[in-house]
Amino acid sequence: MKILITGGAGFIASHVVDAYIDQGYQVVIVDNLSTGCRENLNPKARFYELDIRSDQLKKIFEKEKPDIVNHHAAQISVPVSVKKPRFDTDVNVTGFINLMENSVKYSVKKIIFISSGGAIYGEAEEYPTSENYHPQPLSPYAINKLAGEKYLFYFKKQFGLDYTILRYANVYGPRQIPHGEAGVVSIFIMNLLARKRSYLYSYNSEPDGMIRDYVYVKDVVKVNLLSLEKGNGDIFNVGTQIETTTGKLYRKIAEIMNVNIEPVKADARPGDLHRSLLNIEKIRENLNWKPDYDLEAGLKQTYQFFKEKF
Repeated sequence: MKILITGGAGFIASHVVDAYIDQGYQVVIVDNLSTGCRENLNPKARFYELDIRSDQLKKIFEKEKPDIVNHHAAQISVPVSVKKPRFDTDVNVTGFINLMENSVKYSVKKIIFISSGGAIYGEAEEYPTSENYHPQPLSPYAINKLAGEKYLFYFKKQFGLDYTILRYANVYGPRQIPHGEAGVVSIFIMNLLARKRSYLYSYNSEPDGMIRDYVYVKDVVKVNLLSLEKGNGDIFNVGTQIETTTGKLYRKIAEIMNVNIEPVKADARPGDLHRSLLNIEKIRENLNWKPDYDLEAGLKQTYQFFKEKF
């Protein structure tokens, strides 16, 4: 089986590439390297440096004829989407439509679509939040991820293109880029390694920071393996169902690194949710998946990676 992975030079998708290759699958990577790194590329994968919005994408589909598309490429920053909603829409909607149209034309069997459990539900009244909760997106990023899900439903009904939607919580681990909200773990680690103070964003009523669900990248990889054969036409939260404030996260990292530097308190940014926690009962029951790594174990492996690299 041949799998085309968009964003395969990036943090999460490069781990997925490695796992697919280890399982004996043929892998093709499409990545424009805007945030991905060449050093993340698996040498056993065929790599095309290309933007998913490009008209040249059809040539890759025509040549490679993938069986499955795993779509990780995205504009991933909530603050950036607030500042540049047209750019976010161009990448996360227009680019994705280009991918789906080529998938239909060249007989792709299924798309594994990476959505956002950390943003798409908004300030959910159901907590922890299940897949049945009606999304209330509060940022262009979340709006456009929801639009991608709706387009998948349409393409399946209209053209028979199958899909599995994975709504990730806040993923962390080795290779994470230390930039923006999505990279808070790596930002904290890099700052502590450099003996620099980090910003801890929070609302006045919640001084220890926002609540998030942090899931380790190796657990996320396991879901991407299961989704090759399971979960057709369905949506799954991918998290831990364990809440962690940003302050608690920072203190845990500082404890693991044995560094005592107080963070700088700062006001929450536009688009920041007060809390986000995913209910993972559905994925437990349907895909027989659960996270293997608790926060401390995942953070220790992540710290070790950055310590050795930098």
